[in-house]
Amino acid sequence: MVSEKFQKFVEMWQKDFAIEKSIDEKICADKDGNPIPWYTYPAIEYLSQFDYSKLKIFEFGCGYSSAFWAERAKRVVSIEDKTDWFEKWKSEFRYENLDIRWRDEGEGYDAAIFEDNEKYDVIVIDGKRRKECAAAAVKALNDGGMIILDDSDRINTSEEYVQAVKILREADLLQVDFYGFCPMNCYTKTTSVFFSRKWNFVSKNKVQPVNGWGNLWSMQRKKRKNFFNDFG
Repeated sequence: MVSEKFQKFVEMWQKDFAIEKSIDEKICADKDGNPIPWYTYPAIEYLSQFDYSKLKIFEFGCGYSSAFWAERAKRVVSIEDKTDWFEKWKSEFRYENLDIRWRDEGEGYDAAIFEDNEKYDVIVIDGKRRKECAAAAVKALNDGGMIILDDSDRINTSEEYVQAVKILREADLLQVDFYGFCPMNCYTKTTSVFFSRKWNFVSKNKVQPVNGWGNLWSMQRKKRKNFFNDFG
């Protein structure tokens, strides 16, 4: 037996976060089927607030996040070291602004960020060689940009993550950790965002924050009142 409130909570996760479908079908997608990154839900909702239409993204590690960024940013370059995954994403994702490149997991992997001699506004570290990728990322980051380190909670058991976080913090970036559940998983993890002290991204909405998924205050007043009457 479960209470009505708890059942409502479960339904919210099923409907608004589509987490049941994500776990069962092994896909990273929102309730409307749009691709989302394999970050924590709090990180996804926070990052979704900003306008990336004039910004350039670089990813160490390709996946659903590549499609998420391609639908928002001016240009996305994504590096993948697994041949089968490279072929899969290259075939599935047909975005003109998305450039998926295969690189092996040697030194050429982290050095790939310098190939176009460009700076990037968002750099995602979510693949191999995270220590080396962190060192490369701080050199390739635009003023006012940010670096995303996914699975950062592994710092508790991995020296590689200890060194990666140390490099990012020593670059005078501000660390914000987003804890919580994520697509495809039945457990929590952490996605960390490291902000330049000149960080200046523009919100795509008139106000910030916007109502999150499953937020009570996104309901009209009458619906909120009925909700409280039923479960208050």
